[in-house]
Amino acid sequence: MTDKDNLHPRNLHRARYDFPVLIATSPELAAFVSVNEYGDESVDFTDPQAVKALNCALLKHYYDIQDWDVPAQYLCPPIPGRADHLHHLADLLADGGEIPQGDSVRVLDIGVGANCIYPLIGQRSYGWRFVGTDIDANALNNAQRLLEANGLSSLVELRMQPSRTAIFANVTQADEYYCLTISNPPFHASLGEAKAGTERKWRNLGKSPDAALNFGGQGRELWCKGGEQAFVRRMVEESVSGQRNVMWFSTLVSKAEHLPAIYRLLQEAGVVETRTLEMSQGQKKSRIVAWTFMDKKQRSAWQSAHAIRK
Repeated sequence: MTDKDNLHPRNLHRARYDFPVLIATSPELAAFVSVNEYGDESVDFTDPQAVKALNCALLKHYYDIQDWDVPAQYLCPPIPGRADHLHHLADLLADGGEIPQGDSVRVLDIGVGANCIYPLIGQRSYGWRFVGTDIDANALNNAQRLLEANGLSSLVELRMQPSRTAIFANVTQADEYYCLTISNPPFHASLGEAKAGTERKWRNLGKSPDAALNFGGQGRELWCKGGEQAFVRRMVEESVSGQRNVMWFSTLVSKAEHLPAIYRLLQEAGVVETRTLEMSQGQKKSRIVAWTFMDKKQRSAWQSAHAIRK
């Protein structure tokens, strides 16, 4: 195992996992750590309980997040990758200057999930204030429990999205302003496609595809009608009406082949500036597409008008 030097320079997880330190922080992790075929301490990343125990230890040690848990069958996200996403977006907000920090920076998380991972890491790393939305009431209930356990209820607000097809409608108000929206959308177009993709992953790892039944997230976390392209299309279309309420819209895009169509949509929507932020973790490559309807001068004035601190 080599250091994860492809992660963002500010990512706290670039080095190898220090399992003795993590176990000292979270003793429950010890049951899942063993020496792998390369002679390194590791966990079985195809075991959902092992991944959950590692996440608990990482969140507790690096971010002082206590009592983190997700219900069975809900997505258990990789902490280094989610942290990387946030650090790249922090650079986007900095726009070549200092990173805006503190609760004057308001971020909208579309699809916050039961894990509530972006608000938890974003608040601890930069002090940002979040609004998280989701279509799943059970996911929101668990996220609320996590916030209450960590004293963050006053800094992270959760809202139910009643429509499976709406993005910003129903959950934002005309008098609300956000520096940033963040999203990690479902990238499969159907439940069958999601299951097939997960089974392929397990086979490549030499594991039984039955493992997919116990790992990888609820169906609605992994797929939506039309897949990633349809989700991003709706997001772009709805962003037009909120162009003065949000400085930067953004979404993760898992498949590079979707980029040309997304760029065309953004051009048609009248976007002033688009940025693509490349990310990689191990062999996995992804990117964030961000867009704004304001030029740099307008963004600076917008931040001053909304008392964004740097």
